[in-house]
Amino acid sequence: MILPIYIYGQPVLRKVAQDITPDYPELQQFIQDMWETLASSEGIGLAAPQVGRAVRVVVIDLDPLADDLPEYKNFRNVYINPHIIEKDEDDTDLMEEGCLSLPAIHEKVRRSKRIHVRWQDEQFQQHDEWVEGYLARVMQHEFDHLDGHMFVDRISPLRKQMIKSKLAALLKGRYRCGYRTKAVK
Repeated sequence: MILPIYIYGQPVLRKVAQDITPDYPELQQFIQDMWETLASSEGIGLAAPQVGRAVRVVVIDLDPLADDLPEYKNFRNVYINPHIIEKDEDDTDLMEEGCLSLPAIHEKVRRSKRIHVRWQDEQFQQHDEWVEGYLARVMQHEFDHLDGHMFVDRISPLRKQMIKSKLAALLKGRYRCGYRTKAVK
């Protein structure tokens, strides 16, 4: 089932998401719904708070980028209870980001090129690894959602002031996008 994407201003987007256990109700169906929602919105990553649940579940599909980044051919992964343990703050880059919860807003965000993450897969097997490159950026973006942050929190005060009217429009439900959404009422 395709779920609505929660838009900037929804309180769930500012909550710290909770870890889950293998007995989380209908987890496999929820993950399937997240994949369908991601595909229908043509995104590459989706965090559970973006569909209204404050739990630590993220799906990432980098296969659409495989023409430019062949290393991500067939890359689709589910991250349960992910946490960033460490970031290489000495090696960063600035790159434009967008977000399904912030339609039509794109800004340059500085992020670490390399991060140490711990997460569980769908069988709740633990993973502990250093990740780098574009996947590290996408993980940081999506895992931010699990900690109640959005990419606009990471831009300069000047840039934030410059997009203030766009953010205000989102809060008022004035936006257009090609996927199901749930705006602030």
